[in-house]
Amino acid sequence: MMRTLLIMIAAVLVWPAAARTFDAATVERGRYLATASDCMACHTAHHGKVLAGGLLLSSPVGDIVSTNITPSKQYGIGNYTEQQFSDALRKGIRADGQHLYPAMPYSAYAVMTDADVHALYAYFMQAVPAVEQGTKPTALPFPMNIRASMGVWNALFLDQQPLKPEPQRSEQWLRGRYLAEGAAHCSACHTPRGLLMQEKKELYLTGAQVGPWYAPNITSHPVAGIGSWSEAELVQYLRTGRVEGKAQAAGSMAEAITFSFSRLSDDDLKAIAVYIKDLPPVVGEEDVSRFNQGKPGNALASFRGKGYSESVKGPHLGAQVFSANCASCHGANGQGTPDGYYPSLFHNSATVGSSNLLATILLGVNRETENGRVFMPPFGDQPNAVNHLSNDEIAALANYIQVSYGAGAPGVKAEDVAVIRQGGPQSHLLLLARLGMVVGLLVLAALIIVVLRRRSKQHTGE
Repeated sequence: MMRTLLIMIAAVLVWPAAARTFDAATVERGRYLATASDCMACHTAHHGKVLAGGLLLSSPVGDIVSTNITPSKQYGIGNYTEQQFSDALRKGIRADGQHLYPAMPYSAYAVMTDADVHALYAYFMQAVPAVEQGTKPTALPFPMNIRASMGVWNALFLDQQPLKPEPQRSEQWLRGRYLAEGAAHCSACHTPRGLLMQEKKELYLTGAQVGPWYAPNITSHPVAGIGSWSEAELVQYLRTGRVEGKAQAAGSMAEAITFSFSRLSDDDLKAIAVYIKDLPPVVGEEDVSRFNQGKPGNALASFRGKGYSESVKGPHLGAQVFSANCASCHGANGQGTPDGYYPSLFHNSATVGSSNLLATILLGVNRETENGRVFMPPFGDQPNAVNHLSNDEIAALANYIQVSYGAGAPGVKAEDVAVIRQGGPQSHLLLLARLGMVVGLLVLAALIIVVLRRRSKQHTGE
């Protein structure tokens, strides 16, 4: 009898978490929340299996590999209890006790309610197909590979308090805040980070570099931000990735629109727009207008009759590269197409600041919405392709576009292109961490020497 009882207890203890069943409404709510949280964009490799991980995420301290978050018991989260799932989602702690890196935006998901976390758990465990496929482990350079250090980072910067109640606000505003600060994790990309990669709260949503792309200021500042946008235009942008004469989404924002924002309800998109548009106007690190600059024009006459070899590294290189690679879609005068599918290059936010212009040229544009697919081929990531451009050619092209259609003077160098090509600017944190460890070891060694000498003198005196 005792043996049978022990077997029954053991069976309960090892019963897999995924064996629980959840009602359809909870699972569907979890599906929607997973969409709002944009899990697909990071945890699905290009041409890979859904949510099976393997996507390489460029960070200022090295590449981070996204993990398998399907209910696979061997490779994914199939053995996670609901509490372990919650800890990973809101505290950045895996089931094995190891810390996650904040590339997984758990600092934003920390505000999500217990009910929403439960729904997410139900969806992942019951509705997501298990993919029996592992991923390469993240291998950041020393000392960033010491995950335990994230415990200190969390103690300093992770706010696990729920959102402050604001009873004077409308339900729509509160819903928008909850989505923007939580599931949609807008701040993770649009807020600049400090020396220790923490978000600068005083510069909330004022713009930040995210790998090769720059996530712009989205406060209500009329010049540096999107204060000139209406709520309807912001909803349109989140739904389609495009507002004519102002912006077109690319990079990680295009992915967010493809996999997340374009699939949210109209009510939730309006709520996000209401909240974002109500933010105070703040000038961030870049105080420039992004929407009304530039005018049509071309420089074809300047190099007509000259061979391409004559222009290499010369004053007409950018214009020739534009004519050969860009004019067929964007027009000889940079005016785009009448339907806006190929956008105008003037009155275009992409022509302000070099990061997004270079990233667009190098990496292209690829987003899908209910209105169809928007695609621009990359010109920098296929060394053997016909349309591959060198760093010198892309620098010349970027300078031509900025001068002809933007508001800036030529200032892009081939070295700038190389930085974006390799995944964006790198942080000094790695070097500082290593120097700090060296200084710490030297100080420790000096203290040990002092102690040993004192003991030696005491022993000699005796």
